Parts: sequence; structure tokens; C-alpha cells
Amino acid sequence: MDLTVRRRTRLTPQARRGLILDAAAKTIVAEGLGAMTMEGLARNAGISKGLVYAYFPNRDALLRAMIEREQAALRSRGMDRALAAQGFADLIGQTTRVYLEHCRDRGALIAALMADAGASRLMEAESLAERDATVRYFVRAVRREYGQDLKTAIAVVDMLMAVTGRAGAQVAAGDIDVAAAEALVVRLITGALGALAR
Repeated sequence: MDLTVRRRTRLTPQARRGLILDAAAKTIVAEGLGAMTMEGLARNAGISKGLVYAYFPNRDALLRAMIEREQAALRSRGMDRALAAQGFADLIGQTTRVYLEHCRDRGALIAALMADAGASRLMEAESLAERDATVRYFVRAVRREYGQDLKTAIAVVDMLMAVTGRAGAQVAAGDIDVAAAEALVVRLITGALGALAR
């Protein structure tokens, strides 16, 4: 007979918050956003409903925190890879890979969030700010690498981001793997920019 006593470990508030968000993500992917309630979330996380409400006063606050966490994780990984890149093609490859991996690994969660009108509005608002910063970063890189004027660089980056977005959708759907999609995106972007510079 095993008489060992399990000790409860006390989590930091940040770790507890992360545990709740992880449980919410698993619930949404498994059962859909419509099935996620604060009570069900508490049950799935193995904590009291009151503790869930202590961190997130309502479902919208929980969804906002989840969306912010997804965006922050993507932004952080993307910036780390961008700073480590060796040249323009590597910059495109590294940042595209981060995005495609995120689509592959988190695509089901993002699709579920986008299917809900309220969550979709929150995600779009968050994404607009991220997209603007990303466009500015890549416009500077395109101007530096290919000598494009500002107006052309803005238009090109905007259009080429759509290529990356479609590649992400194909990866999330399982139609193409990350490595193949990354290679295609890099070839399309560098090829288009090279042709424009000639």
C-alpha cells in the first residue's frame, strides 16, 4: 500500500493564469468556442469556478487574454528570428517559418476564435496593430535591400504578406508542410522583389 503524501505545489499567479488559458485553448479546440463556459473551464482545469473568475471576470476578458497571448508569442518568436537572420532571404525564411509553424500548431484554435463574431473582432483589432508594425519593419528591409521608393515598398509588402497568409492557411489545413510552404514563399517574395529591382 502506497502511503506517500502528495504535496500541492503553489503556483505563481502568472503560472495559474497560464494554466487557465491553456485549459481554455484545449477546451475550445476539442469542443468549440460555443461549448466553452467558465464553469466547464474550471472543471477542465481542475480548479474552482471562483478561481477562474478571480483571473478573468468574464468570457470576453478570457478570450482577450488568450488572443493577446497568441499574438505576443508569435511576435516574440518572429522578432527573435528576424534579429538572427543573415540577409534578406534568410529574414523572409525565418519569419515565414515562425508564422507557418504558428499556423500549423495553433491553427485550430485560431480558426475556432475567428468563427466567433466577438472573438473575431477582438482578434482583428489586435492583428491590425501587429500587422502595421510588421509592414513598417519589412518596408524598411525592402527599401534597404532593393532600393524601392516608399510608396512601391508599401504596396509590395502589403501584397506579399497576402502570399504568406495564404501559405499559412494551406499549412493549417494540412495541404502543404511548413518546409515546402516556406521555400515557396521565399522564392515568390525574393523573385518578385528581384524582378522589380531590375
